Amino acid sequence: MPVLAPDAESETGIPKSPSEARRSEAMEELEHTCPQPRLTLTAPAPFADETSCQCQAPHEKLTIAQARLGTPVDRPVRVYADGIFDLFHSGHARALMQAKTLFPNSYLLVGVCSDDLTHKFKGFTVMNETERYEALRHCRYVDEVIRDAPWTLTPEFLEKHKVHFSPYPSLLLCRLTVERMFVPTQRTEGISTSDIITRIVRDYDVYARRNLQRGYTAKELNVSFINEKKYRFQNQVDKMKEKVKNVEEKSKEFVYKVEEKSHDLIQKWEEKSREFIGNFLELFGPDGAWPSIPCNPTPSTPAKVETSCSPSPGGAARQSHLAFSTRSLQQPRSMHQISCNPAQQPNARPRRH
Repeated sequence: MPVLAPDAESETGIPKSPSEARRSEAMEELEHTCPQPRLTLTAPAPFADETSCQCQAPHEKLTIAQARLGTPVDRPVRVYADGIFDLFHSGHARALMQAKTLFPNSYLLVGVCSDDLTHKFKGFTVMNETERYEALRHCRYVDEVIRDAPWTLTPEFLEKHKVHFSPYPSLLLCRLTVERMFVPTQRTEGISTSDIITRIVRDYDVYARRNLQRGYTAKELNVSFINEKKYRFQNQVDKMKEKVKNVEEKSKEFVYKVEEKSHDLIQKWEEKSREFIGNFLELFGPDGAWPSIPCNPTPSTPAKVETSCSPSPGGAARQSHLAFSTRSLQQPRSMHQISCNPAQQPNARPRRH
């Protein structure tokens, strides 16, 4: 978008107001070539040395109220945020999201300090500077990454990158406040790089055993020989515990199935037992069919008894014995009613010897 000359008029032909005229007196007919915010996420954010702002048009200072009202599309509000960004986490992403959404049309520059500055002023980092640069480039809210950012902001640095506002406090907080360049954001509670490192240090043995189990060597983990053997033994113990736990679960499942089957078997056995006892009582009980069956069934037709007409000694005794036999054949009795002793039989006489 070209900058209007001092004697120019608006597009409608109406002369500009005195304030606009005074503002345009310091502006030349130059075009703004500032980098635009990313519209797509198909590529990571560029580095500052790859796409630095080479715009020669003057950049007016904006107030927070003006920035919140909106700026022309080709002149986004340039917001600068810096940090270490070690072990990039959701707290970092949330802070950058707040910086990006401070104004309707904003261009977010993120400065990342180098390893030398960080180790000197803050301490050792888990990720090196290259890894931290790449982590920032792939954050959706970042439009540009500044490598080897200064630990302290200077006017020269702000002028070089044409910074309008900064949401992060620094050693120049008072100066930024006086010049009304500082815009505060909210810190995300509950997560930080120090908290993550504290968790790792607190559970060091757990993570050491985990990495040994995944194939890392004791030398890579900086673990002594004794600790390596201890961790490996603990891993074996944990495996045995897991196996025992699995066996217990399977045993419980097996016992449950056996209980179900045994319940069914017992129920069937009880039914069969009742049926067997019923059949037995029906056959052998006092009112059953078995006592009514005679033990020695007799023929339906009484046997003929042949007698001799000739008298013989002892013939009277033999005739009475034959008469008894005939009566017994004609009127059969049960074995309980007939006695085996001839002396107890009715009308029986003792035999002569």
